[in-house]
Amino acid sequence: MAVDMKMPILIVDDYKTMLRIVRNLLSKLGFSDIDEATDGTDALEKLKGRRYGLIISDWNMQPMTGYELLQKVRANDSTKSLPFVMVTAESKVENVIAARKAGVNNYIIKPFSAEVLKAKLKTVLGDF
Repeated sequence: MAVDMKMPILIVDDYKTMLRIVRNLLSKLGFSDIDEATDGTDALEKLKGRRYGLIISDWNMQPMTGYELLQKVRANDSTKSLPFVMVTAESKVENVIAARKAGVNNYIIKPFSAEVLKAKLKTVLGDF
């Protein structure tokens, strides 16, 4: 099945520059419907009002981390199967393991290129 390049994507990061970078990379890959949230709490509010096809979230945010957001997304029946990609500057093995156990679909270490993002998204969404 082909990936819907018009599906709504929610990117979550408390760093505005990173939001802009991820938005630009997604646009270069052909995605056009991109919403932003500045932390996990903001993301949960947006998830109440719209159905997304993918979440790309930073790990380290306040007051709610990306890891806590992932746990809440997986605990909710309406979002539990929503593809979720975690982005972080930390490559600690225990963080990767924790995210996997919590149900993350893939994990990207910063900094990353459009090629890395596309490769990671292909494993989650399929070829595009």
